[in-house]
Amino acid sequence: MNKSTPFAREGYPFIACSAGLTLLLAVAAWKWCSLVLAASAALFCVATLFILYFFRNPERTPPIDGHAVVAPADGTVIVAECVPETPLGIPALKISIFMSVFNVHVNRVPFDGTVVDTFYHRGKFFDARDGRASFENERNGIVLETSGGVRLAFVQIAGLVARRIVCYARTGDALKRGERYGLIRFGSRVDVYLPVDVQPLVKLGDVTVAGETVLGRLA
Repeated sequence: MNKSTPFAREGYPFIACSAGLTLLLAVAAWKWCSLVLAASAALFCVATLFILYFFRNPERTPPIDGHAVVAPADGTVIVAECVPETPLGIPALKISIFMSVFNVHVNRVPFDGTVVDTFYHRGKFFDARDGRASFENERNGIVLETSGGVRLAFVQIAGLVARRIVCYARTGDALKRGERYGLIRFGSRVDVYLPVDVQPLVKLGDVTVAGETVLGRLA
């Protein structure tokens, strides 16, 4: 799992590249007294700051309630309803969270359990808010089984801009609620599927914090 570092490890190559170009352009601008190079250095400096902001990796504290299912992503709730077609093979409560480029993109485990299945589908890159994204976009999913035998699923979905899904979890892994398990670059969505008898504790438009916001409670 992605450990406690100031920035997600996948971001370090981007940070190093952008910061290095900024430094080279700044030195060249100073050496040749070039306003063009100075302006370019300033632009790359802004880009470096944005990359640092995008890959930030803050600490989160899950709620004390052991029955609470937490949000796997920072973002905005765009779906909260029961649906017939799900990765679980049965109807389920579906909660979808949209992540803009300004949200933290590190994803966290919604509940304690063991990974009993994983799946990956290559696909299209519709806007993550589009209803087709759940079934047609590139996506990576995990089916988790709790100690009580309840199964839930959570699916990382690439969006219009996002082109890279990262997932550290593998079948057989024991996951802990709130721990980091992956991320998506740059702007995307995560769908969570819970048993139909779970009462959603979020509604459309609510803002979620990964690892902390409670989506519902498992009996």
